[in-house]
Amino acid sequence: MDPYTPRVRTGSRKKNLTLSAKEYHRITDTIASVRRQRQYTDDGFDEEAEIDVRVHVSRENGARRGTRHSEVSFEAERSFVRAPLNSRVVSSSGPRDKASARGKGKGKGKESSLSGVPIDIQEALVLEDLLFVLMGIEGTYITYHPDYSADEDDPLNGVRFVVSPTLDPSLRDLVERILPLATYYTAISSFIELRSHLDFGLVNHALCASMRDMLKDYQTLLSQLEHAFNTSPQFTLQKLWFYVHPTLHTLSLLYMLTTDLATADDPSVELSDSNSDESDAEEAARNEALGLGSASLKAVLSEIKTTALGVDGGASGIAVKGGEVLAILHERMQNMSGDPAAHALYGALLRDAGRPYVEMAMAWIRSGKLDDSYEEFLVKESKFINRGTLEMDYTDEYWERRYTLRDGSTLGSSKQHQAGVPPARSAGGRLPGGACVPAVLERWKHKILLAGKYLNVIRECGIEIRRDASQDNDDDFSMDDERFHKSIEDAYTHANRTLLQLLLRDQQLIPRLRSVKRYFFLSQSSFLTHLLDLSHTELRKSAKSASLVKLQSLLDLALNTDAQGEDAMFREDVKVTMASSGLYEWLLTVVNVSGLEDGEVPDAHAQAAESQKKEKDDKKQMLAIDALTLDYHVKFPLSLVISRKTILRYQLIFRFLLHLKHVEQSLSSMWIEHKTAPWRKQTRPRPLTSGAGRQTSQPPSAHPEPKDWHSEFESWRKRVFLLRARMLAFVQQILAFTTFEVLEPNWRKLEGKLEAGKVETVDQLLRDHVDFLDTCLKECMLTSSKLLRAYSRLIVTCSTFALYTASFTKSANNAIAAADTPDGDHSMAKRWDILGKFETNFNHWFKVHLDCVQFYASSENVSLLPLVVRLNSIKAVH
Repeated sequence: MDPYTPRVRTGSRKKNLTLSAKEYHRITDTIASVRRQRQYTDDGFDEEAEIDVRVHVSRENGARRGTRHSEVSFEAERSFVRAPLNSRVVSSSGPRDKASARGKGKGKGKESSLSGVPIDIQEALVLEDLLFVLMGIEGTYITYHPDYSADEDDPLNGVRFVVSPTLDPSLRDLVERILPLATYYTAISSFIELRSHLDFGLVNHALCASMRDMLKDYQTLLSQLEHAFNTSPQFTLQKLWFYVHPTLHTLSLLYMLTTDLATADDPSVELSDSNSDESDAEEAARNEALGLGSASLKAVLSEIKTTALGVDGGASGIAVKGGEVLAILHERMQNMSGDPAAHALYGALLRDAGRPYVEMAMAWIRSGKLDDSYEEFLVKESKFINRGTLEMDYTDEYWERRYTLRDGSTLGSSKQHQAGVPPARSAGGRLPGGACVPAVLERWKHKILLAGKYLNVIRECGIEIRRDASQDNDDDFSMDDERFHKSIEDAYTHANRTLLQLLLRDQQLIPRLRSVKRYFFLSQSSFLTHLLDLSHTELRKSAKSASLVKLQSLLDLALNTDAQGEDAMFREDVKVTMASSGLYEWLLTVVNVSGLEDGEVPDAHAQAAESQKKEKDDKKQMLAIDALTLDYHVKFPLSLVISRKTILRYQLIFRFLLHLKHVEQSLSSMWIEHKTAPWRKQTRPRPLTSGAGRQTSQPPSAHPEPKDWHSEFESWRKRVFLLRARMLAFVQQILAFTTFEVLEPNWRKLEGKLEAGKVETVDQLLRDHVDFLDTCLKECMLTSSKLLRAYSRLIVTCSTFALYTASFTKSANNAIAAADTPDGDHSMAKRWDILGKFETNFNHWFKVHLDCVQFYASSENVSLLPLVVRLNSIKAVH
């Protein structure tokens, strides 16, 4: 603000700088004559009027002045004329009380009348009053509005003044143009006094300091106008209007801003308070019953409630501070861009108020330190989340929630509702407090967050962050300054490059990921085969009775035998652990967590059957082979990339592959068993007798009716061979597809990105790693409930069939032994019945699985097309 400073002319007008005796007596006589017109009050003759009369009479008669008269006379107190404010600033028990009483409409005396007073005298009196009123002090002829009450009215609305109706209309019109200036000044002063409170934060403090400087210029203008009034007879009301007119526009802009800031809070608190009268009686009775009826306790509870609602009493409980103040300032500056004076004023306020905000931002992006005591900055810190949570965090809470944006937005979505994000204001939809990001920083907020987040990771690694000395000279920024935006970009680039180098080069991230891939994706199958052979006995036990210590020692033995190079470096980080639930049950639970598919609503019988099945599964103990999994431990900061969140995905893929390898090994052992004598021995043909007692259970219709026992037994053995071969082919095709057409190609893509330096940011590195694992899970058919159901039934059928190896061999031996004796049991019905159940089950779920794979390959997951070809080859064999 550039207040107009009245110039005091020198030279030929030098004599006007001081009052002559004639001019001096003219002014004092005018003031005294007006005051003599005051009427008697309720208590008698007004003391002030009595003093004025005594002064005037003593001066006219030339009498000797006493002590009392000399204290109040104009001639003895020459500073009275030089400082007219002295006539208004009195003790609290004097005229101030009377003014307050007039404001309340109580005990108001009869106003002094200007009727009959010459117009030049009226102008002088009103000019004197205006100099007081423009400072917020009530005058004699310009008084508080009758409806104004200092105790009831909101001080942020300002004080309203009215002019005496006896003032000349031409003067009154000019005075009423100037009076809004007094309202603006008192409102702005009250705003500054209120918002300078500690709880309103640094941005409000800086804004109030800037406004206070502008009011100092206004007060300087008033002092210059006062000097002109006291020293220049040519100073008129019109000149006063000419001098204060530019300031009137400036203060009106400040007044509109303070009104916006004062009314930015939600009005819902007042509404809820006004509408809560109905429940007051009920609440009072309940409080009395609970022993909460005492007045002191109610006061404490009221104080707690007020504190919870915030200093401003807003509905959201957050004061208008920090980024919200800057957003309102920027919005007003944009809306008033057609007014150069308004644009310049709001721009200056925005620069001054935004200086603490910019300082917080610079400290954050340059050193990773967040100094935000009043929660004004766009970044917030959850201090209860530390590095220790990485050991048990399956949601990347440390990385994603330790430092976040207050508005809840992430890189993936501009607005994401999260816990801890305050609700928007009901008026305008603007987020309150620091959650409101200034518009000029909206496109920079993610880089501001990541720059400081990266630096914090580097600091927690014990690496000192050095600040460039050349940056110390560039700290005087404003938020809309291009240098500030360039500093954000440079700080983000530096922090990102430093952390990427730390992860990829110093912490050997790529070798670590290769090691994890080898162990969890079974790229070195010899290690797993060796482990399964060594721990065969232990893995046949239940998961609860298996010894983890023994399994860990067997794993170390297998790794020491097979691991070489990088595997030998990191083999101590691999640990054996047991899962608490089966793989497919757990995956189905996760997949169906969003609800039932296809809009199906289970009935009561289905729910009861499901609950009974769950209880039965809980009672049945899980084998160690079904619960066995690996764990991998790394230290900070590699735990950000190889986190619990990603390890969980690796474990799911490992258990899937381990189950396949185990079933393949079991079916291969069954093939070895089928090369023994009972399965290769030739039997002599023997006609079937009617006494053999063929029962109703017959072989499947695809198998022709045998003419004798020998042909029927050979047919049964071939059908066992064929079913085992089909199952083994199915398992091998799934294993080959997942290994060579899903895991390896996707890993090559990720490894190529890392080695070629195509990963530009740390967040992109983390995102690419998780996306790689999610793609592998999806293409391995572990994210579709229908595919999971069909596949799990198939693989369970195969594993159960492999467990019947000894039973089938015993049955074959018994059949051969019975063939050599005439009275032996030659019936094949029971053998056909058991085999038929396996064949029917496998054929049914194989068809369901193939249909699901074909459907998803043609609609959602094109990567399943190679698997369709592989499964059709098995179908052709059948």
